[in-house]
Amino acid sequence: MSTTNQSNTNRSPFLLMGIPDLEALHMWISIPFCLTYIMSLLGNGMVLLTVVLDKTLHEPMYYFISMLAVIDLIFSTAVVPKMLAVLWLDSREIGFEACFIQMFFIHTFTAVESGVLLAMSFDRYIAICNPLRYRTILTTSRTIQIGLLSLARGTGVMTPLMCLLTSLPYCGTRVIPHSYCEHMAVVALACADPAVSDLYSIIVATLLVGTDSVFIAFSYTMILRSVMRLPSQEARLKALSTCGSHVSIILLFYIGGLLSMYLQMFSVGSAPHVQVLVADFYLTVPPMLNPLIYGLKMKQIQEGMLKLLRQLVRLSVPQADKDRSDAEKRRHPQKRIDPIVEQV
Repeated sequence: MSTTNQSNTNRSPFLLMGIPDLEALHMWISIPFCLTYIMSLLGNGMVLLTVVLDKTLHEPMYYFISMLAVIDLIFSTAVVPKMLAVLWLDSREIGFEACFIQMFFIHTFTAVESGVLLAMSFDRYIAICNPLRYRTILTTSRTIQIGLLSLARGTGVMTPLMCLLTSLPYCGTRVIPHSYCEHMAVVALACADPAVSDLYSIIVATLLVGTDSVFIAFSYTMILRSVMRLPSQEARLKALSTCGSHVSIILLFYIGGLLSMYLQMFSVGSAPHVQVLVADFYLTVPPMLNPLIYGLKMKQIQEGMLKLLRQLVRLSVPQADKDRSDAEKRRHPQKRIDPIVEQV
């Protein structure tokens, strides 16, 4: 009987607190999160459409950028709608399965994004250090394979973690002191020792982030060596400018992630709402900033976006004229002249 009760309790829903100690300000706090989500959808959607529709951007570097746009769309959509429901509507309940599905998407696409950033550093390394073989090494099919490999790696390492977490009994309080199903906050509710899942998550995070960051650092070390050998300063600046947007996104991803992780792990002395807000901003701000960084740093993306906007305006103007003409005809119908009367 106790086993049955424990099993039923284990699958009961969780309750998200939102932002602890700031419940009275939930409505105001939700406004920046809503705006960042809207900008993220618009910006990443525009980048994705630009790369897909503009054939001049059908190159490996822009394919990787479109992959990041897809990741950012999934990333923010997995978190923000439920977060806004908690802050706006006080809809705190989240199902057991839904909670771990959300966590799975967050962890998996964090790992996928790290893999895509590594692939982008390899792309820049080949483009600058071995430009004559760039098109033969990074073909379209190989670029797609790299993206799928990053997805398979993220899914492969996070599936066992989710199995370990869902097998733990959660028989105590169901209140998560967070605005989404944050890993450590959920594990703290388990009434069994989570040592195995903790060890697995630490090993996976260290190997993934450590390996990717080491290879990214190696790629950029080789890039800097090659750039410093270029004869003119203009050539050096041009080569480095192609890497500027990528370096900005890497710093945003890794520094923000490390700051959020260390605040969750070593929370002594920091207020709970500070930890939650830092984690929330880490999940919502980079997806909004990434397309802005592409647009500001990369002239080709800028031109592609402007071309797409001009096409959309061109399509909407004739339709508006047609609608106006139809409305005018309905307002002032022409008098019909009988042909017999006309002959007389």
